[in-house]
Amino acid sequence: MSTDQSFKLDVYINYPGHCEEAFQFYQEHLHGKITMMTAHQQPPPHFPKEWTKPILHAVMEIGGTVVRGADVPNAEPMRSVYLTLRFDTPEKAEQVYELLSSDGQIFMKMEKTFFANRFAMLRDKFGTSWMLLNES
Repeated sequence: MSTDQSFKLDVYINYPGHCEEAFQFYQEHLHGKITMMTAHQQPPPHFPKEWTKPILHAVMEIGGTVVRGADVPNAEPMRSVYLTLRFDTPEKAEQVYELLSSDGQIFMKMEKTFFANRFAMLRDKFGTSWMLLNES
C-alpha cells in the first residue's frame, strides 16, 4: 500500500462547554501545544447562558497529531472512538494512566496483554476516550 502525503487526518472533538479547560489540561500534562484558541465574540443565543466564553475553534498538536475542538451544546462524551497514545516506556504509560483516569471512567485497567507490555482504555474527566499503549 502506498502512502499519499497530499492529505492528513486530524481529530475533531466537541465539548459541552469545557474545550478550553480540556485543551489547557492536555497541553500541561501531555505536552501538547495549543496553536489556536478562538472564543465566540458573543455566544450564540442557543448556547447555555453559563457559557461565558465558549470556544469556537481550537487547535493543538499532541504527539504529532493535530487535535481540533470546540464547545457545542449537547455534546456527549466519546463513545466508540479512542485517541491512542503510544509510549516508549511502561513507566510513562503508567504515569499518564494515573493522570487521565483520575476522575474518569476506566474501561480496561492498565495491564500486560498478549499484544502489549501495557495497555489501558478509559474516558477522562472531559469525556475524551483514550487507549494507552506500550508495545515493547
